[in-house]
Amino acid sequence: MIRYLKYEDIDKEKWDDCIRRSFNGNLYGYSWFLDVVAEYWEGLVEDEYERVFPLTQNKKFGIHYLYQPFFTQQLGIFSKNILSKEIVTEFIKAIPGKFKYVEILLNAFNKIDEARFEVLPMINHELDLIKPYPGHLKSFSKNTKRNIKKAENEGIVIARNVKPESIIKMFRSNRGKDISRLGDMEYRRLKRLFYTCIYKGAGETFGAMNKHNELCAGAFFARANRKAIFLFSGMTSDGRDASAMFGIMNEFIKIHANSHLTLDFDGSNNPNLARFYKGFGSRKIDYSKLIINKLPFYINVPFKLMRKIRGS
Repeated sequence: MIRYLKYEDIDKEKWDDCIRRSFNGNLYGYSWFLDVVAEYWEGLVEDEYERVFPLTQNKKFGIHYLYQPFFTQQLGIFSKNILSKEIVTEFIKAIPGKFKYVEILLNAFNKIDEARFEVLPMINHELDLIKPYPGHLKSFSKNTKRNIKKAENEGIVIARNVKPESIIKMFRSNRGKDISRLGDMEYRRLKRLFYTCIYKGAGETFGAMNKHNELCAGAFFARANRKAIFLFSGMTSDGRDASAMFGIMNEFIKIHANSHLTLDFDGSNNPNLARFYKGFGSRKIDYSKLIINKLPFYINVPFKLMRKIRGS
């Protein structure tokens, strides 16, 4: 039986045990991760936490809706047992009627009946690190190998345990200037997320130092359920010119090669980013965005417009 539980009624120990033991469990589903990234969340729980489905929610203009929090790629149903299309349908149907608008990202193992629900295809890339490093190197594209060599020739040196706030600062000062949806509150939440991951033993940082010993690129990797997620990165224009991120990614793969770990590149539908990820020998993973719209027509357009302007 699927039960709808409010936040205060969720047994977090049982919830996290389900995520830990689920065949499709991931970092994003843990209660402590949701506590940081979501304004408020509740959940659908089957029996004694055999399957769980986090409901990350918000409210605007008196309308309750489900949204995908920033820095959270895949949620949906997590299961200790088999997860069929029919079971996924039952969970979606169990979403309380008070949520008039739903726009969330499910995980790759949530197969949806597309005849019944509106879905948009999403793309992720993953790389199994089971092979020794020389085997991975052979799988790199010519362009990737060339950029790794360029980073070396530019004097790029990779360091570990750089400060998370330094990576955030680089991002805000460069690419972040064009992302208006990310404001002070979101960046504070991101910093808190980084340090929570590190405290939980689930996060590590890598930085690229240029020939002047200045940080010119950085990346944060978060680990859980035998996956390392390329969660966030920042880079200066000098770092971009020196192919510093190629150096960081190569170093991460070199360190963690020959292990039971999968590198999750955290997307993307962006062709340029997808090309970067594929260059390291990754494989494409498909997942879905679920959209349910029960809004009356006179509210639909302004509601979605305000969500787009304000984010979430």
